[in-house]
Amino acid sequence: MAELIIQNVSKRYRQRGGDVQALADISLTVPTGIFGLLGPNGAGKSTLMTILATLQEPDDGSIRLGSVDARAEPQKMRAELGYLPQEFGVYPGVSAEVLLDYLARLKGLSDRKARHEQVGQLLELVNLERDKDRAVDTYSGGMRQRFGVAQALLGRPALLIVDEPTAGLDPAERNRFHRILAEIGRHTAVLLSTHIVEDVANLCQGLAILHKGRLQTVGAPADLLSELQGTLWQASFDPDEAERVAGTHRVISTRMRAGQILTVIRSVASPGAPFVPKTPDLEDVYFLTIPQGEGD
Repeated sequence: MAELIIQNVSKRYRQRGGDVQALADISLTVPTGIFGLLGPNGAGKSTLMTILATLQEPDDGSIRLGSVDARAEPQKMRAELGYLPQEFGVYPGVSAEVLLDYLARLKGLSDRKARHEQVGQLLELVNLERDKDRAVDTYSGGMRQRFGVAQALLGRPALLIVDEPTAGLDPAERNRFHRILAEIGRHTAVLLSTHIVEDVANLCQGLAILHKGRLQTVGAPADLLSELQGTLWQASFDPDEAERVAGTHRVISTRMRAGQILTVIRSVASPGAPFVPKTPDLEDVYFLTIPQGEGD
């Protein structure tokens, strides 16, 4: 099974007022399974996705998928990957089955019987078989995203790239999408780019956190969480008390709960009442890496 190896990839954009460093010296290895690329909007995730999809060139670095050198052999790379961008257009009035068949022909699947079989399998995988005769432009947001996964899997790629796939989906559609990605990840390398921590927590065997074009953290979720075990504490305060706590403790995150501010702090020793121990989760890892207020 092909492994994606990204080494020292950098990308700069020229803008008025000087260059912007979108990516700086990114190195990652993505094996079979689902690997999460987590970060706020503007972190550089979409830039990396488009580079991997050979839609733009990096300034520096190398990208290999198995034996394929993506920079030297972009056509071979395209043949080995599927890409679901944040937004994609569809032809109005064209059914899912017809459009998927058309896209399969564009991707080089010339054998009619094999193409028909693969289209049917993919529609079944993404739970759209009953809606295959409906025009894709009449689909709900979740159904359209599932169709996007189907088109990305045409040709059975070695790597699937999905960019912010669950943004805007309701909880039921998000869960359905998670199940589809989990099934795909059993046999395929999947790079999941998202700013939604829950997506990574539910799906990924490995993750990287990207911020302002730089890798901040890389590892398995279980390892990252074990590093925080026994060091997190939480308590609820009114706004004035929460501000006082922020001046005396290392605050990781705050959020509203029942009209009060639930405050999470990090401390090796117990801070005492009213704080109680907190079981670490990936949101804690995220806020330790990217403090609240540094979103973009």
